Amino acid sequence: MLPQEIIRHKRDGHRLAPHEIAAFIDGVTSGTVTDGQVAAFAMAVFFNGMNRDEAVAMTLAMRDSGDVLDWSDLPGPVTDKHSTGGVGDNVSLMLAPIVAACGAYVPMISGRGLGHTGGTLDKMDAIPGYISQPDIALLRKAVLETGCAIIGQTADLAPADRRLYAIRDVTGTVESVPLITASILSKKLAAGLQSLVLDVKVGNGAFMEKSRDATALANSLVEVASGAGLKVSALITGMNEPLASAAGNAVEVRNAVDFLTGRFRDRRLEDVTLALAAEMLQSAGLVSSNQDGMRRATETLASGRAAVTFARMVTVLGGPADFIEKPEKYLPGAATEFAVKATTDGFVTGIATRDIGLAVVGLGGGRTRPDDKVDPAVGITRLLPIGAEVNAGDALALIHARSPSDAEAAAAAVLSAYAIGASKPAADKSVIRRILPRD
Repeated sequence: MLPQEIIRHKRDGHRLAPHEIAAFIDGVTSGTVTDGQVAAFAMAVFFNGMNRDEAVAMTLAMRDSGDVLDWSDLPGPVTDKHSTGGVGDNVSLMLAPIVAACGAYVPMISGRGLGHTGGTLDKMDAIPGYISQPDIALLRKAVLETGCAIIGQTADLAPADRRLYAIRDVTGTVESVPLITASILSKKLAAGLQSLVLDVKVGNGAFMEKSRDATALANSLVEVASGAGLKVSALITGMNEPLASAAGNAVEVRNAVDFLTGRFRDRRLEDVTLALAAEMLQSAGLVSSNQDGMRRATETLASGRAAVTFARMVTVLGGPADFIEKPEKYLPGAATEFAVKATTDGFVTGIATRDIGLAVVGLGGGRTRPDDKVDPAVGITRLLPIGAEVNAGDALALIHARSPSDAEAAAAAVLSAYAIGASKPAADKSVIRRILPRD
């Protein structure tokens, strides 16, 4: 069937049959469908949506566009987590080694940044020598020897998604629920998982700013994953402020190392990481209750076993053997540092989190085009959380930039993103609700 006819059907609001979806995705993979046609299809889906059966068919077609991994030889459960994206969301870097150190296997297929949100793969690329897109043999070696591997899609895993993902990023179709659903789940299904936990962000730094939209996305992900045969649950978590006190690539890696080693842990980041770890351990069948999962994850983090697991993963995938002991030796640093200072006394009452993410993109830490190169050194650190008390002249954040002019532009954006008021606000919940498949 001609791709333009499939596009026309969806443009006019018709339900696509599984064979139509499969034919279009096959064209995306083979290259017979042009970038313009992929963009038109994405826009048609954005405006007209897909029902559950269409989303399942699209997910499975994208999964089957490449290899599907088989982990049946591993002596433990295979599980993973996926976040819908936020600012300062480096949870994956701590979560994978925590869960692996508890006895699960975590082949974490991650993506690059989309829009204003950071990408886990871009963060891992900040580590010198780290092979973030290994071949299947090295991926299997890393998972078998360390319990986890945080990597990107290889050429053989869901290649249709890789192309569609890049085009969505620059065509205003990132927020489409069925496209997000198929993109996330096709990669996870191709990774050969037995269970999956989804972290669906909600708030002014998430793609889904409203609770009803985040709930709709969580339900879509859970129902489509279940329809594709995967054991799944979701947590809706807050993104009305950066999750970590760092936003960028190298700076978020350093934040993760500090978290794992106990040097420093952002409270909200710890809450979300441990909640997801408990959910993964319960979903994987390694604990009998969420409470037991929380206790086990907390003990594993405190014991240092998760830090050791992360260090081994980095080494097996080509990074420095002493990276976790000396991250400052290896992570790139920016030429300019610039403090963003409060102009009045009071409390931080709100943060325009999306604007923080866009400031990182403006520094060169994200992309405006699919082929843009990311500067791993730039970013923002020491981001004060909502509720922090400040005096005029106190630092709200620290900019890491290529040049003074870049730093000043980012500082202006960050300053305007912070709201300062006279009264301390109530704290937002980090973990808002849990979503399970309907019976």
